[in-house]
Order: sequence, then C-alpha cells, then structure tokens
Amino acid sequence: MSGSSLPPLSRPQLAEARRVRAVESFEEGGSNVEIARVVGVCAESMRRWRRVWEEGGAPALRRRSATGRPPKLDGPQVEKVRAALEQGAQAHGFEADLWTLERVGLAVERVTGVSLSRATVWRLLTGRLGWSLQRPERRAVERDESEIARWIAHEWPRIINHNQQLPWSFLAHTGLTIHPPNPPNLRKDQ
Repeated sequence: MSGSSLPPLSRPQLAEARRVRAVESFEEGGSNVEIARVVGVCAESMRRWRRVWEEGGAPALRRRSATGRPPKLDGPQVEKVRAALEQGAQAHGFEADLWTLERVGLAVERVTGVSLSRATVWRLLTGRLGWSLQRPERRAVERDESEIARWIAHEWPRIINHNQQLPWSFLAHTGLTIHPPNPPNLRKDQ
C-alpha cells in the first residue's frame, strides 16, 4: 500500500500486532510451534503468550502504558506551554527572540508554576512538543543584502578589470568564484 498516509508502526505497536495475531490463531486452535512460525517469534514466547492468554484472555496481551514517574506536565499544561513558546521569546520579556533551555524553563514556570530541570525542558521540547534544535545563522545585524549584491555586480568586476595583475592567491582567499581568463601564475604557455 504505497499511497498510504498512515505513519509507520512503532516497535511496541508491531509487537502488540503480533500478539493480537497470535490470539486470533489461539482461538482458531493453532499449535504453539505453527503460530510462532507464522507470527515470527520463538516457541518460548508463544508458550508464554498462550499461558497469559489462558489466564487473562486477549486483554492480558495488550500493550500496557509505560510505567515510571508520571510527567510533571499534563496534556493541557503542555498545550499552554506550546502556545506561550509560539508567541516568541520577546513576548515573554526577553531581549532577543531566541529560545534557550533556561528561557524555556522560565516560561514553563511562569505559565504552569512547574519548575523543570534543563534535561526535562529538553525532553519536553523534543519529545512532547516535537521541536528540534535550531541554531541561528551568524550574520551581522547591519548586513545589507542589496548593497552586497550591488557591490558584487559593479565594484568587484571593476576591481578585477582595473588590475589584471592582482595576485591569484588573493582571489583564491576571497572565496569568490570569479575566474580571470588566464591567471598570471597559471598560464599554459609558461
């Protein structure tokens, strides 16, 4: 099904799909060895799954939610944080419109009243919000693109044409890719 817009299944989802398929085969009366071969697991896993199924039915083989400490922020709080971050850092009193982990942590605390460590802020951004690290492009604030384009179009050719003896090493170190027809130190007839 190549035109499907469904996302690929995660490993836990694939494992659960195998167990559901195994349950269907249990109910049809298949043997452990046969079902293990069809589902693609070892016979020991199949024996364990059948034992769990016999004791608790199909729901006993369903995927369980992750154990461990519950998240510090619930769903509505995460959405409040998302909305706050989308307003930009300047809307929260920061001078530059750039989010850092420390700034996000302060914004989270202001919006929700929950203090998070840098590591937890990172997990919130990358895991629950789906954001990724973005590094700002380093450019001068005073940079004028139209003036740069004008200089390259008018001034640079004038400099090159005015002084054909400009050292080739200078041209090479400028990073510009303007090639004179015969650079002085690379003539073929020498």
